[in-house]
Amino acid sequence: MAFCSCTFKVNCSFQRPSIPAKVEDLKGSIPSALKPLSRDLVHFPVVAGIPKAVKETCFKLLDTFVDFVFEFVDQPLLPSQSNFAPVEEIGEAVRVTTVEGKIPDDFPEGVYIRNGSNPLFGGLKSTKSIFGKSSHVWVEGEGMLHALHFTREKRRVTWNMFYNNKHVQTDTFKMEIHRKKPGFLPAVEGDSPAILLAYALNVLRFGTANKYLSNTNIFEHSKKYYSIAENHFPQEIDIYSLETLGNWNVNGAWDRPFTSHPKKAPGTNELVIMGIYPRKPYFELGVISADGKKIVHKVDLKFNRCSLCHDMGVTERYNVIMDFPLTIDINRLIRGDSLIKYDKDGYARIGVMPRYGDANSVRWFDVQPSCVFHLINCFEDNDEVVVRGCRARESILPRPDPKVKRFERFSKGSEETSSTKNENESLEELFFFRVYEWRLNMRTGKVKEKNVITKFFMEFPMINEKFIGLRNKFCYLQVVDIEASSTSDGLVKYGGLAKLQFGEDMELIKVEYHMLPEGNFCSGATFVPKPQGIDEDDGWLVTFTHNENTNTSQVYVVDAKKFATHPIATIKIPSRVPYGFHGAFMPL
Repeated sequence: MAFCSCTFKVNCSFQRPSIPAKVEDLKGSIPSALKPLSRDLVHFPVVAGIPKAVKETCFKLLDTFVDFVFEFVDQPLLPSQSNFAPVEEIGEAVRVTTVEGKIPDDFPEGVYIRNGSNPLFGGLKSTKSIFGKSSHVWVEGEGMLHALHFTREKRRVTWNMFYNNKHVQTDTFKMEIHRKKPGFLPAVEGDSPAILLAYALNVLRFGTANKYLSNTNIFEHSKKYYSIAENHFPQEIDIYSLETLGNWNVNGAWDRPFTSHPKKAPGTNELVIMGIYPRKPYFELGVISADGKKIVHKVDLKFNRCSLCHDMGVTERYNVIMDFPLTIDINRLIRGDSLIKYDKDGYARIGVMPRYGDANSVRWFDVQPSCVFHLINCFEDNDEVVVRGCRARESILPRPDPKVKRFERFSKGSEETSSTKNENESLEELFFFRVYEWRLNMRTGKVKEKNVITKFFMEFPMINEKFIGLRNKFCYLQVVDIEASSTSDGLVKYGGLAKLQFGEDMELIKVEYHMLPEGNFCSGATFVPKPQGIDEDDGWLVTFTHNENTNTSQVYVVDAKKFATHPIATIKIPSRVPYGFHGAFMPL
């Protein structure tokens, strides 16, 4: 099922038992690291002088202990989640020949590539032991790239298209593939004793508390291409073969997690990045040179908490930073609480800083608490910095408490009655994302906030990347039709795309929808500009789609100027493509 639907159709079990004294003693040995923000942890100096044979024996004993005490089990998928199941690598690229419609003559040669979760060994795992249960959350799973190559014959008459998929081979991917069985214990959700012990055992056995997933996004900088999730460094990728070429830490200058959504600064093509970590410094910002060879600016912004910042923005002169009350704190886990917590009564603020500023130069604006994962764009408008993004009033992380009966419709697909309809509608308003705008006045310090009223809930925004940091008119989003298409079993039948147009006075003046046939949903949509385009919306929307009725996958090409019409081309993919996260088009 589509992204927003699946989020709630999961087993929402989370127990909070008291912590035995022996488990409490583990606190001292657990590093301050936490998925999805873990990185290489401190290697224990005590093992440095131990003979190799002794160390190998210790590792074997630890493995034997894990095999004896912990049972790995597959997390079940509901029928509505069948396209979240992983697929195997197909090996060599396969020629694609089944196309309905026509690829435009002025469509650029290039690679449409999308990243997403594709767990090893058949699916996401949970563990059971005498210490309790622990499990991965649904966004976890090793990264897999799905790519469709568009090339022309020499005479430029016909198109050649090839599809391939391949796992991103992070360091931890190689560890588990070598073992040929699950090794890392889930360490995010579940019973606190089990999670704490999983952290300790993962560090002792692998040197890191969690796997490096690299499953979220794909981006380009200085003609090199990278796969990324913000729990580790990016991995450089050969977009022709999809082979992993190695980690990118900017020649050793960046030593912490790397945001999934770096932004190119208008005018300079420098890459603005951030990295968050659950021990101080909680938030660091960096600026990478246009050639990708060095960091020209790096600064600790002196956060007093680890906010789960997934995205950031840039304008012509500024960096835009989000500090919202979705936070990560391992001390909560030790107290028997959730690792990730959203505090709806906590403070929220947006920071605007000069491109090469420091913590003292950030201008902070207090805003209403909410959850924001993705920004649409930021730009300057006279005295104001305008920030647009996708906002929900509350967070779906951690999962809703199953003790609250009103969540049953989302977690179990229970039948909606007239007495619960209004309550459920309010839940949808709380937890589903809509477009939102903040106007931050740099002269007066005042903030104007407003919802952008649309028919459907919207997420995964994209724009013509030529306008990043500049004033733009159009944005495109993935949508699901919750209100009109939800059935009595809680499933959603319709998904699609939306095109929003803003006027000069910042009011939304036009919304168009490109809805897919019933039972079809999209992921990884991206805007492909026309090479010789003049208008901002000269181009196409390209997206992977999946037909749940036939269990087949396609690539849709939609004319951005004729948005509400049928796709101009539907390309059948020879392998099922599971739902994923972000996509990009890399011109050749």
